[in-house]
Amino acid sequence: RGVREGDATLKKKKQQQKKTLAMLTVSFMRHQVGKFVWAPIILTFTLIILCVNAMIEAIAVSGTQVKSQQIGEAELTVQERREELLHQYRSRPLVFLERYHACLKPQHLSAFADVSSDPRAQHYSKVIQRRAAGCTDRTRVRNQRYAALRALQKEGQYFSEEQMRMREPLLYEQYIGQYLTDEEPGQGTGGLAHLLLNTYQERLIQNRLQEEQEKEDGALEEEEDEDDYVQQKECEPTPEEKALLREEFISQMHQRFLDGKDKDFNYSEVDENPDYDNLDIVNRDAEDKYFDEDDDDDEEEEEEDMTE
Repeated sequence: RGVREGDATLKKKKQQQKKTLAMLTVSFMRHQVGKFVWAPIILTFTLIILCVNAMIEAIAVSGTQVKSQQIGEAELTVQERREELLHQYRSRPLVFLERYHACLKPQHLSAFADVSSDPRAQHYSKVIQRRAAGCTDRTRVRNQRYAALRALQKEGQYFSEEQMRMREPLLYEQYIGQYLTDEEPGQGTGGLAHLLLNTYQERLIQNRLQEEQEKEDGALEEEEDEDDYVQQKECEPTPEEKALLREEFISQMHQRFLDGKDKDFNYSEVDENPDYDNLDIVNRDAEDKYFDEDDDDDEEEEEEDMTE
């Protein structure tokens, strides 16, 4: 009899354990289902909060006026600007979008999801997206032109001193030409400059230089022109200064090319050419410059150590 009672008790305990396990399983499943349902909502809500915070921060630090103030009133701190902007956004999101759309980027638009069906919101969303697309396109074009510039530098002809002088004779004269002497390369009686002087190409350069100088002189007062002339004659640059002037001239010619100001250059061959759409060139040049500077610094440190 005792054995039978023990078996019955053991059986009852097992049944109770199974029932408890079943209840725990159901509870766990309900909890997991709840998590599954709420997880996307929580994630979306979190992303919107992050988006709003990023948007408020971008406007707060931009310097854009966020509140009318009286004369003599203290400027708002960045934290006060954040609080004011957040209040404006929460109270009137459409007015906020209309007022600050110039400071916003496409990634900020999810902050206006609740009013996205409004025509005003749709209008300003398109304005923001078009502006961002334009910036992206300008960056792409500039990168392509930079790649073309590097290729032309390697080719050696387009950015040679002679070719740059032909394109911008006045700029060349201001930075380099007026300081050249007969003793410098290419300027003696048998040099390149003397040889080119009698050519048709050289006459064209001289005519263009004269025209540009006359235009520039016409925009200045005679007294200022005379003072500049005397100062240029009195202040003959040193060889080091001449080298810096040459570098500045080359830099300006590169910048003119990137800005699309070389009138005789067909930029469509670059801007619409996928072969130049290669950001690796830009990155590689930046890396090379970085490591070259590091090497120069290391060499200078070694020289200082040896000197000590």
